[in-house]
Amino acid sequence: MREKRQKAQRPPAEALLFGVGLDGKDEHVRITKGENFRLAGGSEETHEKMTETAIRFNEKLKKKGKALEEVNGDEFIDLIQDAMH
Repeated sequence: MREKRQKAQRPPAEALLFGVGLDGKDEHVRITKGENFRLAGGSEETHEKMTETAIRFNEKLKKKGKALEEVNGDEFIDLIQDAMH
């Protein structure tokens, strides 16, 4: 009788909010790292909006008491839309 093989334990999946701004024309490289997010590119205005949105998103996520990995698709959409306004 064959022994049942144990599946290798995988580390918990990590989620990351990644934003890319494509309207930067001044050749300035903008990169911002934060908890749960990485942002790259964009004009100064666009990059600032992405940063503010990511920070608000994290605040709303913490208020729910959840990690980004625990949020389902519908929750994510609700949170990001709320953070954008």
